[in-house]
Amino acid sequence: MQQLKKNMRFRDLVILGLLFIGPAAPVGLFGVLYAISDGAIALVYIVATFVMAFTAYSYARMASALPHAGAVYAYCSVGIHPNAGFLVGWLLLLDYMFIPAVAYLFSGISLNALIPEVPVWIWTCLAVVITTTLNLIGVKKSAKITLIILILEIIVLFSVLAVGIWIIINSDISRNWLHPFIGGDLFTWGKLFNAVSIAVLSYLGFDAIATFSEENSGQRNIVSRAIICCLVLAGALFVVQIYVGALLNPYSADYLNSHPELKGKAYYDIVNHEINVWLGWSLSLMKAIGASFAAMVGQAAASRLLFSMGRDKRLPSFLAKVGQKSGVPTVAILFAAIFNLVLVVIAANNDKGLSTLVSFVDVGALTAFIMLHVAVIGYFKFKKASKGWLSWVFDILVPVTGIVVLLPVLLHIDNDAKIVGVVWLAIGIVMLYLNKNRNQPLWLEQNNQDS
Repeated sequence: MQQLKKNMRFRDLVILGLLFIGPAAPVGLFGVLYAISDGAIALVYIVATFVMAFTAYSYARMASALPHAGAVYAYCSVGIHPNAGFLVGWLLLLDYMFIPAVAYLFSGISLNALIPEVPVWIWTCLAVVITTTLNLIGVKKSAKITLIILILEIIVLFSVLAVGIWIIINSDISRNWLHPFIGGDLFTWGKLFNAVSIAVLSYLGFDAIATFSEENSGQRNIVSRAIICCLVLAGALFVVQIYVGALLNPYSADYLNSHPELKGKAYYDIVNHEINVWLGWSLSLMKAIGASFAAMVGQAAASRLLFSMGRDKRLPSFLAKVGQKSGVPTVAILFAAIFNLVLVVIAANNDKGLSTLVSFVDVGALTAFIMLHVAVIGYFKFKKASKGWLSWVFDILVPVTGIVVLLPVLLHIDNDAKIVGVVWLAIGIVMLYLNKNRNQPLWLEQNNQDS
């Protein structure tokens, strides 16, 4: 059986997770969420972090119990049924194959806005070539570059926050310090949870850490610790930057609702006009570059899922080819890169290309998260037959709560994206039927025997 090189440490996994999420991920959603929640945007991200904690905990448990590159594909294959595992893995490809395309396109658009002389397609192609090359070299070998990019992103973000806090403290303007937590007179819990359903999308990416489980070079629980650590760090960064931005925000929720064109760039306007124009430019630049490296991690995660399903012959077996020197799934990486490039070219020539790709990603990711919780119940409560009242808490109550908080988020997704999700699922069912006589993978048979 093809094996990946075991050379990933705790630090490497956390770096990849934070790169994929992006330390300043909420910046683009600030205006939208501020308007929806009537200003209670800090509370939105506190609740969103709590909501995603259930999914992170389920990922952490399954990653320790089943260290497999297929992540949710493997968890559902064992915890529910191999056919369910294939279909969930197939749906997860909507996330892992589409999200790098979203990030590459965002990077190209952002860099073109900063340097208009270079077309979007050139920036995008350059980003794909550079990051694909780094993935082919190996995530471990390119760790210094990814660490530098992450450090630069954090330095720029911290500079923005430091200057912003200094301005808040030294200005004579009277501010409502609790407003970002309680909102205005029109605040309702319904508006809060509507905003939370969008805010959780800022966290997409921490789950990708689980796809590197087979490359773990240390203790078995390193991947689990990295997942939890990544969510906690991201949640803290999100709340702080959103709180500072909200205190400096010159726009009311009503004003943003009546001027929707400002919502997407509200945070950048705050930094440019209320803090410092050069820090605003730096933030835009690092968001653009960071998006390319987020795409790199997404591409790496997609290649691990393709590799895993190809190794099990649930997808074409050539996807399981591993480079002898690099120890990475070379064919799967190249396949993902070409797929991303085609998607980007199509989306770049469509006015709604970026928003449509984002909605596709959400369907795959949220469906996989929900099925992950089902797999936790199936694996720990029924397959392992755990007993006692703690089992009912951790094996039933926690995953069921995770499902309950995610379902409304899934239902809020654009209807066109839901249609694409159903069509994608139907294609997966056809593929499953055509492969109905295929034997179970060896690792799955061994796991069943061990149970």
